[in-house]
Amino acid sequence: MNLYAIKSIYVFEMSRTWRTLMQSIASPVISTSLYFVVFGAAIGSRIQEVNGVPYGSFIVPGLIMLSLLTESIGNASFGIYFPKFTGTIYEILSAPVTMVEVVIGFVGAAATKSMILGLIMLATSALFVPLKIAHPLLMILFLILTSVSFSLFGFIIGIWADNFEKLQVIPMLVITPLVFLGGSFYSASMLPPFWQKLCLLNPVLYLVSGFRYSFYEISDVSVYVSLAAVFLFLSVCMILVWLIFKTGYKLKK
Repeated sequence: MNLYAIKSIYVFEMSRTWRTLMQSIASPVISTSLYFVVFGAAIGSRIQEVNGVPYGSFIVPGLIMLSLLTESIGNASFGIYFPKFTGTIYEILSAPVTMVEVVIGFVGAAATKSMILGLIMLATSALFVPLKIAHPLLMILFLILTSVSFSLFGFIIGIWADNFEKLQVIPMLVITPLVFLGGSFYSASMLPPFWQKLCLLNPVLYLVSGFRYSFYEISDVSVYVSLAAVFLFLSVCMILVWLIFKTGYKLKK
């Protein structure tokens, strides 16, 4: 294992975050604040509590998960696609670096950015609503697993995409709707029985539900089922990456 190669890729990707600080950090924080203003004022005035939790506090895990998923995918997909687009990927291909080390470097940096952003958003949320984290270690575990899983998924998208439009298709048309329909701003128990059962087909529901349990010990599905769902998705992504490189795919333009 070439640790120097992994470190070089990781440090380079992390340095891009500080060069684009407004885009990487400030924009998501501002968006979170706007969500609190809109949802807290418009909906919170009509829904005082959900399962005994004030509505403003209830939506915090969902907001963090929304940003975590989209940012993890965006950071990882852009991180590997941009070198392909500019041609600098050949610098990596000509170096004594294995594909495993490339994946660890890019995915590790993307996951780190997402976790930092998630913690910043958590701190920002505390300025608007009272927060209670019943299980801090479980919350961190969900944060790490979700960031790594969807960063790996974003890496796959970046490999697959051959233009900038394809980078946005899955995050915008698939992931974001799934998060909004996955109980981010409401509890599935508030829905009619038919829609409750339909919600269980949404994989994001398990992520949001498990993450919310770590805060308030309330969830739409068992926390063990949520953890199993995250590990399953992570395993599927790892297998897909392995299959991509096993079939001889090359990181070229």
